[in-house]
Amino acid sequence: MNRTMIRDEDWARIEPLLPSKQTKRGRPSINNRMMIEGILWVLRTGAPWRDMPETLPPWQSVYTRFRRWSQQGLWDIIWESLKKRCRPTSHISWTLRQ
Repeated sequence: MNRTMIRDEDWARIEPLLPSKQTKRGRPSINNRMMIEGILWVLRTGAPWRDMPETLPPWQSVYTRFRRWSQQGLWDIIWESLKKRCRPTSHISWTLRQ
C-alpha cells in the first residue's frame, strides 16, 4: 500500500465537503485530491512547504489553497464530519492542540 495516497474510501468521505474545482480565473484548477495530498504531506512530514516533492502540485498553489480553506473554516467542517463517523465509545482525544 502506498502510504502517501488517500484511500478511496477516505476520499469519498471528504470530497463532498470540498468546494467545486471551478475557477473564476483563466487557468484550470488543480484537482482537490492532489491538493489534499500535498497538504497532508507537509503536515505528516513537518517539512517546509517549499520542500514538497515534485510529484505533488506546486507548493505555492497547495499553500494558497490550504490558507484559503483555513480562512473559510473548511477544516473545522471536515473535522466535525469525520468525528461523527467514529464510535462515541472510541478512546480518541478530539482536542486539537495549537
